Amino acid sequence: MLEIRTSCENCSKELPNESSEAMICTYECTFCTDCVNNILFNVCPNCGGGFEKRPTRPKVGLIKHPARKDTVLKPVVKNKFLEKK
Repeated sequence: MLEIRTSCENCSKELPNESSEAMICTYECTFCTDCVNNILFNVCPNCGGGFEKRPTRPKVGLIKHPARKDTVLKPVVKNKFLEKK
């Protein structure tokens, strides 16, 4: 089951289930489109994979499998991230 994280791991922008700005990697790390495009350059800082638009879960599906309630926040240190490339 896909984990629906409701905020960007870098800037904590809210990304509710219906957000069109949520991007995920294959490990479900979640970032907003601004961070993916302007800071991460489409490379996940946690696993090195690329990002895709996160699908939305139908509202009826949220009843049985709700979005994650806690926040995952791992801000990227720009210079440290750039050194890994």
